[in-house]
Amino acid sequence: MLVTFKDLYRQRNLKMNFYDVTLAISNTLITWPTDPPVSIRKTRLISQGNSCNVSELKFGSHCGTHIDAPYHFEEDGVKIDQIPLDFLIGKATVFDIKNKEKIGLDDVKSLQLKSAKRVIFKTINSTYWKLSEFRKDFVYITKEAAQYLVDSDVKLVGIDYLSVEKFGNKPSDTHHIFLRNGVVLVEGLDLSNVKAGDYELIALPLKIKDCDGSPARVILKSLSIP
Repeated sequence: MLVTFKDLYRQRNLKMNFYDVTLAISNTLITWPTDPPVSIRKTRLISQGNSCNVSELKFGSHCGTHIDAPYHFEEDGVKIDQIPLDFLIGKATVFDIKNKEKIGLDDVKSLQLKSAKRVIFKTINSTYWKLSEFRKDFVYITKEAAQYLVDSDVKLVGIDYLSVEKFGNKPSDTHHIFLRNGVVLVEGLDLSNVKAGDYELIALPLKIKDCDGSPARVILKSLSIP
């Protein structure tokens, strides 16, 4: 039986308990309504006689699975290329939130945060990635819950849709509470195949100088022994 490189790669990921929770960037990727759409265009193709395949990529800094740097909402905030790696790599806890409207103060108070520094919320949002259109009624984090997480010394928060903020919210209270306190936000996660529990997080944005955010490849590795 012929085993392809892709098969071996997939088998190794399963054996190591890796979970790729990153959305694939494509021309059909759902984007925030006011953000630029994704455009991926082949500029050179081997099939057309060129020596190699080359693509032109156009998309916003908050496209798909991405990281918000504090500079996104805070003029004097840390920029994406300045975020310390120890914020982005390390133990993280995934919590499964059943509330289908919001993540409120009571929701986060009921969690066993203990000494958790990186908190990721799995919600019904993860099922919305199967849809072809943006959902305005996604589960968001209230400003009260955001303040509780800040007070709990959390330094990274992740959620499974394109924003931690309620759609249409002004003046972006939740973002300001997190970002002015140096909390890094990972948005647009696909947690469909991930269960609640502890993982090792690797969330690496592109190193774009002085930028407000960046798409990121985000991986969770189970801490349990297979």
